[in-house]
Parts: sequence; C-alpha cells; structure tokens
Amino acid sequence: MPWDGIAAAISEATGRPFRGREKVPVSGGSINTAYRFTDGARAYFVKLNRPDVQEMFLAEQDGLQELAAAGALRVPRAIASGVAGERAFLVLEWMTLQGRGNWQALGEGLARLHRVTASRHGWHRDNTIGSTPQPNTWAEDWPAFFAEHRLGLQLQLAEARGADPDLVDQGRRLQVELQALFSGYRPRPSLLHGDLWGGNIAFDHARRPVLYDPAVHFGDRECDLAMTELFGRLPDVVYRAYDAVWPRDAGYTVRRDLYQLYHVLNHFNLFGAAYDGQARQLMGRLLAQLH
Repeated sequence: MPWDGIAAAISEATGRPFRGREKVPVSGGSINTAYRFTDGARAYFVKLNRPDVQEMFLAEQDGLQELAAAGALRVPRAIASGVAGERAFLVLEWMTLQGRGNWQALGEGLARLHRVTASRHGWHRDNTIGSTPQPNTWAEDWPAFFAEHRLGLQLQLAEARGADPDLVDQGRRLQVELQALFSGYRPRPSLLHGDLWGGNIAFDHARRPVLYDPAVHFGDRECDLAMTELFGRLPDVVYRAYDAVWPRDAGYTVRRDLYQLYHVLNHFNLFGAAYDGQARQLMGRLLAQLH
C-alpha cells in the first residue's frame, strides 16, 4: 500500500513529521480515487491512480501553483506528488468546501485571473483535459493553435474511436475555416483554468470562491467563460461581475460554440456516442456562421 510513502512525502514537503492514521474515501471524480488522509491534527486530500499517470498529477500540481501565483482566486495548495506502493499520488491541502458562496467575487476574480498574460499561447508543459492528452506547444497564432492542438486532436481521436465519417468531415471543414471566426478579434494569451465547469468550482468556509482540477494553459479567455455555460450556466451575477472588470467581446456568443465544441468532442471521446448530437449541433451553427 502507498500510505507510508505518501506520509513520508508529506513530512518531507512540510518539514514536519506526519504519521497518517486514518484514510477516508471521498469523491475524487471519475478518473482518480481520492481520500482524506489525517493524523488527527492535520488532514490532506490525496488522489491516487496508476503509476503511469504520474505526469498527469505533476502537470496538475504545476497548474495549481501557476493559478496560485496569480493571486486572483483561491486554489488548493499542492503539497507533494510521486509514486509509492505502485500508485501515483497527488497530495493537496484539505479544504472543507460548499456549493454556495460569493458568486460576485468569482466573476471579479476570474477577470483578474485572465488579466495575467503570457507572450504566446500554450504553456511550458502538456497536460490533460479529463484523461485526454492536451498539447500546449507555444504558438503566436491562437486560431492556428486551437485548430491544431484542440479541435484537430479531438477530431483525430474521434476518427480513431469510430465516429461517423460525416461528423469528422464537418469538423475538418470547420478546422480549415475557423480563422474567419476571429475577424477583428485578437485574443490575448490569458491564464486559463482550462476546465472551468461548475463541478470544479466551490466555496470555502468564508464563502470565497475556490477553483480546482485545472487544465491550465494560456489562451483566449473566452474558453473559460464558454465552459462555465456548457454543463449548467453559472448565476448571472458571475457574468455581470466579470464584465464590470473586463467586458467580453461582442463576438463571444459565436466563439462560445467553438470552445464548447472542444469539450463536447472530448466527452464524446471519453464517454461515447451520447455526445454525438450535441457536437453536430454546435458544428452546424458554426458552419452556418461561416457561409
């Protein structure tokens, strides 16, 4: 079992001996198993998976540190990661979270996060969106980056998965023509959470917003905003607060479909044909805008 190794990693990272006594299973999503690991005085959130996914945990740790350094919104502190007892692990600060809190602070903080920019789009390392590889090769041109490393990769995976050729063909047409969706719009390379649906947002005991499970990169800020509207829109106050700090571009509602398509195709590739119809609907609307 990995627990002695994890306790040793916590001790080394914190500079204080930790001898975990209790391991309580908690919800960790569909990809990892997760536990509350405590010695009675201190507690940590521990994710476990196969040893070959260690890079995924290292990238998540890096992403949380990048978001924390921005100082815009709270994220769990990353403590340690590694492999112990033939299990990859990631240790995070334990936080008691709730589903309701200061939504206005979330909108304002998200706009401040997006004000943190880089000179190019991408990131210093690849990571994952869910369990799907997410390449982050640095690029000057955002539409080209998105066409190749986001939409193009998902279409390639869908084709390999046996998707209907018509679905893939529609996506390829969109991939070739999507530059036209950016006429007069040049997005800054903003720091993005990257997987910002409602399930990755919560609030701490002081009602402050907390983000977790990121897929960090620098890109168009509209990507994060579009994701918040895909699986159940956030309260209106979030968007009003965001726009008060940094108003969205008028073309957002069109590009929202493009950015949501990336995640819908990823869900198709991860979970199957239930997402086929939604992907076709988004592609149809986007192609109609281009012709």
